[in-house]
Amino acid sequence: MSVMLKKQSGPPKPAVDKNSFKYRSLRDLRINKYVYLMLVPVIAYYVIFYYVPMYGLQIAFKDYSPGLGMWNSEWVGFRHFESFFDSYYFWRLLRNTLLLSLYELLFGFPASIILALLLNELRSNVLKRFVQTVTYMPHFISIVVISGMLVDFLARDGLINNVLGLFGVEPVAYLGESSWFRTIFISSNIWQSVGWGSIIYLSAMSGIDPSLYEASRVDGASRWKQMLHVTLPGIMPTVVILLILQIGSFMTVGTDKILLLYNSTTYETADVIGTFVYRKGILESDFSYSAAVGLFNSIINFALLVLANAISRRTSDNKLW
Repeated sequence: MSVMLKKQSGPPKPAVDKNSFKYRSLRDLRINKYVYLMLVPVIAYYVIFYYVPMYGLQIAFKDYSPGLGMWNSEWVGFRHFESFFDSYYFWRLLRNTLLLSLYELLFGFPASIILALLLNELRSNVLKRFVQTVTYMPHFISIVVISGMLVDFLARDGLINNVLGLFGVEPVAYLGESSWFRTIFISSNIWQSVGWGSIIYLSAMSGIDPSLYEASRVDGASRWKQMLHVTLPGIMPTVVILLILQIGSFMTVGTDKILLLYNSTTYETADVIGTFVYRKGILESDFSYSAAVGLFNSIINFALLVLANAISRRTSDNKLW
């Protein structure tokens, strides 16, 4: 008795391309599924609190009324943008925002790099830890407390004027003088952030190959030459990435701190786009106008970020994307 076996007919299954993006992605997802699971809350946070609110940007193009809601409010197009560009305050706001950001970039950004280089050259661990502790501490003080200290110290009868008065200097209400505001704002920012900002550069320095220093010493390089030709090139990728990120937030100065320090007598040098948005949106409840101004600010930041990244990509191998 013979048994007939039936063979299935049909095209052969295609071979799996193990180098394809789909295969590699699924394999990585299967291997690291728990890591991706931990990433879900982070993604959810950004989606809920950063991307979903973008839906409200439409009020920048409408005459928004809370009673009518976003959909039923009248569409006005670019009227709020045109009103802002034609306003008396536009050039003052733009000038102050650009100048404060530029001074922060010129003086604040290099300060952390310089401090990290100096700390790296210290041979006494006790002194190094002491300097690090002293320079890190201001970062953990609330901006509200910092601003209160500045208001008290810089008052006409404050600590600064009392000390200068011992040398015959006439008291000055520093926070009431528009000419002093930028100096106070930038210098206090540097004092508060210089130590904390140096941490990432010190971390980058720790990753430099020690053999490079040994080779430079064999060649007779001094500590100054080692810093110029070994340390700085070693941390340059970190410097470039942080510089790109800072340029990307160029139009975003410390609005909260300015709000705590400025007053009507210092608007000429202290009033920036962020504080203007606060006054129009929160105090005057002109939500559409303030949304339009804020959107303009964000677009400029985004354009600067893309431009800085493109320049870095063309001139070096360091880039965000």
